[in-house]
Amino acid sequence: MSSPPEKLTPMMQQYFDVKRGLPRDTLLLFRLGDFYEMFFDDAVLASQLLGLTLTKRQDYPMAGLPYHAADSYVTKLLAAGKKVALCDQQEPAVPGKLVRRQVSRILSPGTTLSANQLDAARNHYLCALACDRAGLHAAWLDLSTGEFRVATDALLDNLLPVLTALNPAELVLTEGDLARWQAAPHDQIALHALHQFCAPRLCTELPGYHFEPGLGAQTVTTALGVLNLQGFGLAPDHPALGPAGALVHYATENLCAKPENLRSLQEYRSTRTLLLDPATLRNLEIFQSTRGTREGSLLSAVNRTVTSAGARLLERWMAAPTLDLAEISRRQSLVGELVERPGTLGGLHDSLGQVRDIPRILGRLQNRIRNPRELGGVRDTLAQIPPLRACLTGAGPATALAALGAQLAELPALRAHLAAALADELPADLNDGNFIRAGFDPELDRMRALTSGNKTWLSDLERTEQERTGIKSLKVRYNSVFGYYIEITKANLHLAPSDYVRKQTTVNGERFITDALKQKEKEIFHAEENALHRELTLFNELVAAVLDHSVALAQTADHLAALDVLAGWAALAREWDYCRPVLDDADALEITDGRHPVVEQMMKSDRSLHAGSAAFVPNDTVLACDDAQLMLITGPNMAGKSTYIRQVALITLLAQIGCWVPAKACRIGLVDRIFSRVGASDDLARGNSTFMVEMNETANILNNATDRSLIILDEIGRGTSTYDGLAIAWSVVEHLHRSPERGPRTLFATHYQELTQLEKHLPRLRNFSVAVKEWNDEIVFVRRVIPGAADRSYGIQVARLAGLPLSVIDRAKTILAKLESDDATVSLPAPTVRPKKKISVTPTDDSQLSLL
Repeated sequence: MSSPPEKLTPMMQQYFDVKRGLPRDTLLLFRLGDFYEMFFDDAVLASQLLGLTLTKRQDYPMAGLPYHAADSYVTKLLAAGKKVALCDQQEPAVPGKLVRRQVSRILSPGTTLSANQLDAARNHYLCALACDRAGLHAAWLDLSTGEFRVATDALLDNLLPVLTALNPAELVLTEGDLARWQAAPHDQIALHALHQFCAPRLCTELPGYHFEPGLGAQTVTTALGVLNLQGFGLAPDHPALGPAGALVHYATENLCAKPENLRSLQEYRSTRTLLLDPATLRNLEIFQSTRGTREGSLLSAVNRTVTSAGARLLERWMAAPTLDLAEISRRQSLVGELVERPGTLGGLHDSLGQVRDIPRILGRLQNRIRNPRELGGVRDTLAQIPPLRACLTGAGPATALAALGAQLAELPALRAHLAAALADELPADLNDGNFIRAGFDPELDRMRALTSGNKTWLSDLERTEQERTGIKSLKVRYNSVFGYYIEITKANLHLAPSDYVRKQTTVNGERFITDALKQKEKEIFHAEENALHRELTLFNELVAAVLDHSVALAQTADHLAALDVLAGWAALAREWDYCRPVLDDADALEITDGRHPVVEQMMKSDRSLHAGSAAFVPNDTVLACDDAQLMLITGPNMAGKSTYIRQVALITLLAQIGCWVPAKACRIGLVDRIFSRVGASDDLARGNSTFMVEMNETANILNNATDRSLIILDEIGRGTSTYDGLAIAWSVVEHLHRSPERGPRTLFATHYQELTQLEKHLPRLRNFSVAVKEWNDEIVFVRRVIPGAADRSYGIQVARLAGLPLSVIDRAKTILAKLESDDATVSLPAPTVRPKKKISVTPTDDSQLSLL
């Protein structure tokens, strides 16, 4: 509602006071006893999203959900892209007095911390963006782990790829920027790309002053608890500190307190990583398949991690593959040592499987979300450090594994303290109690003894009263409304003693209380309350002890995550016979018996269902910027052209994150960017046809590729008429060939047989084809990539395999024969087909190519 009704109860006045202080479009969950209630528009929206019953209170809409089940409902609201404010009671309810309430936390897709509201295997980024004449400035923060980074780049195309790969859950923008980017002139393609990146996500807009670098530097410095940012390599006027400050401000507002788990700030630079633009991420199915699932993606194929932190680190490495040869070599060496030691590898997997998500546990503990199981996770993880170190040092004192093991902090005193203090089985809620181990604290043991002694007294009372009254069915019971009482059935009411005070009448009998029972009830409640209070005190001391070691725990967790990824790669290499690639600063790309990492695994899975299916056929690749720079690949549909060119790109990507690769041998000169243009898709919502999307992606490649890039192109020009498409494909090939000396390493798959003539006049172009065998007018796919051009496309044979009617196949053969013989008199009911013209290639005086 825009304004509250004129007459309000004190409680509803309190509700509207809280509501007015919240950001726009935030759902308010208002605690009333055992329920969170919503009113007016919030109630209507929540009832639609959550399936709640919509009721009325004084003629205005109202909907509620149980307090104890709030997490599951909030998770659904966050998944729907909503923000939720929790307004909790700050004091016990007293009859006749309005309970004090205040907002304890605002939850949004980018700031939630609860374990059941996060995907354990993925980072959960909140990202802030600012764009001006100097370029794009960004900051991103995973509040659940404390990872905090900034970046700035004069070219949007250099920063958008990594932001797309990070896939932030929520964005923070300057007021009006989203509309400005959408309304940008058509020639400002980068701003439209920025709008496309932002539009599908939840965007929160803040006033522009929150993005000022000076204010941002001050805000970030305070949040990190340092005097300045020089220790992080950042100047006080770094333009990305504006978005960083906006992030910290927004997170502080939502947490209703300063984030306590921020310990460092790192700068991301695009010049240090291999870039993958959004189209390439989609076309190569890096993080999700074309079906929109993890299954079938490269990430799924190479993920053998057993910890949540390891799974997140793997995704981060894949989002920004490094250009640091020393770091690549270090990762490869660690994988190699594990490949050679299967016993060590097995021991590591067993111990890592018991490691808990320390980064997120610390994040929750530091930000006031605490329960006994979080401490149990720290205890269980520390228990695995000694066997992990033993596995790693057992490889030998001079190995890289031993060096990594030495970086794992054992923290024996903390480990022993938690093991002695915490019970074996831990509740999820502090109020359930019994999470401190018996024998740890004498005072708590004394209080528990009083409680257990009182319960023994109650048992003795029941037996005594049964004997005194002669009522064998007499019971001493308890419920949360009436406390302890004596229950007698109707048939025995005449035997009730005179000192029994009637408490309640039920269907089957009466409930009574005595003075002695009432007094004992107070003692029991007091003892249980004191015992729980003592447990909470001990729990807070344990939390403080853990947070005192938070830096060492966080560093150890980082090393464990890296070890998990590398051990997973070693298991992958052993299982699928991967090799260690050689990476250098040269411009060669040489792969012997390369295989597609995803298709190979899927084929093996299919063979388990279909006995006798063929194995994946490996192929070689040789490219060099100044020699065999451009492979032109022809052959029929279904023969494997697309699989082949994709596998080269995926092998390159895996090599540059430090993973071993599916090949017999591999040597790759560092690649600065991977570009791909494959498949057919449209973007009709923005007025882009299939062909326009194809041309947009091709333009991005031609405008941004360098001599160090790797490009894969599939069927360029197929979205328009034959002659237009051929002309475009021809011109693209010429452009990629560039100067006479060198150009980007390129694989170009096409059905335009005419392009094969270019090999005669472009010295760095090589013709290749996917071999097929023909038998009785049918084709057999061999899947081998061989030198030379394909003789024809075999389109009609493939159409028959797809199940086209034989009459259509026969007619197509007739038409094809007439077209190939240049016979323009093909009999068709539609207008006659334009005769096929011969196309040839000749060099001109300026060494360019022309069509005759």
